[in-house]
Amino acid sequence: MTAAPEDLAAVLDLTLLDPDLDDERVVAGIQEARRYGVASVTVRPCDIDLAVRSLQGSAARAGAVCGFPHGSQNTTVKLYEARDLLRRGARDIAVVIGISRLLSREFQHVQTELSQLAESCHAERGRLTVILEAGYLTDELKVIACACCERAEVDFVAPATGFGPAIDVAAELSFLRRRLPEEIGLQAGGIHSLDEALALREAGCSRIGTATPGAILDEWKARQAATQQS
Repeated sequence: MTAAPEDLAAVLDLTLLDPDLDDERVVAGIQEARRYGVASVTVRPCDIDLAVRSLQGSAARAGAVCGFPHGSQNTTVKLYEARDLLRRGARDIAVVIGISRLLSREFQHVQTELSQLAESCHAERGRLTVILEAGYLTDELKVIACACCERAEVDFVAPATGFGPAIDVAAELSFLRRRLPEEIGLQAGGIHSLDEALALREAGCSRIGTATPGAILDEWKARQAATQQS
């Protein structure tokens, strides 16, 4: 508990992806992210213009999901969506891997799609996160997916969207870390407590998605204050 709250804020990603969010709640979330100095904000594609405007003057990066939540869109559609989001000001793109293509063992298709998406992001100084949705995949397919991500030179890999089957996140992160080069970061989301966030940091996670960054950082500060007083 010796690190400053800013150190934890620097790896937090505010995720605003629930389908029932209205503009008012999106803006309120972004304002909270600004107050607490989180690293980035990830929104639904329909909210990217609002997010970019609301983050002006902030160090937080605006991001959006692509091919969400099942990765079932054709490559052309995913590329159009990613490029449109980048054109609108997104700097982080989180794309769901083609789950059905992996399950069908169409590995060249998966590789080509990821390479094209990574190239599009990097051309605009953006970063690409690939979400595997590990709950649908065998260990063999996860290893192959990691190889595709490495060849495509993606920036981050995440084990799940939070909208698929439940998984053991820590175990999946450990599995991925052993099969990805160090330059590819790990990301996980759906975090609601400080203990969860600290456990993910310990597991090697370099980006932590949460809908409640303020509560997590307030708890961090409270624990630090209690430690100093004891």
